[in-house]
Amino acid sequence: MTDALSLTFSALADPTRRAMLLRLSHGPATVKELAEPFQFSLPTISKHLQVLERAGLIERGREAQYRPAQLQTAPLEDVAHWLETLNWENNLDRLEEYLCELQQGRQA
Repeated sequence: MTDALSLTFSALADPTRRAMLLRLSHGPATVKELAEPFQFSLPTISKHLQVLERAGLIERGREAQYRPAQLQTAPLEDVAHWLETLNWENNLDRLEEYLCELQQGRQA
C-alpha cells in the first residue's frame, strides 16, 4: 500500500495534473472545462482526474449530468508540513556544525 504523501508527490509529478490543480484553485470545473487548454481526449483527462482524486487532491461532485472537480488542499498542506520538517532538520544540522566550529575555535 502506498502512503498518502507518495500518492500526492506522484500526482504532482505530471505537469498536466499540476496545471489542472492550478485551474481548480480558481474554483470548481467540469472535465470539459479542464480539458480546454490541452490537446488530450476527454478519457485521457478523466484518467488524470482519477490520479488526482486517488491522491485526495480533488473531490468530484454531482450536478445533474456533470461531475465538477474541486480542489482539496489537505494533501498539499501535508506536503508543505513535510518540507518544513526537512528544512528544520537542515537548520538544526547547520546549527550543530556551527556550534562544533565555535567549540573547536575555543579549544585552539
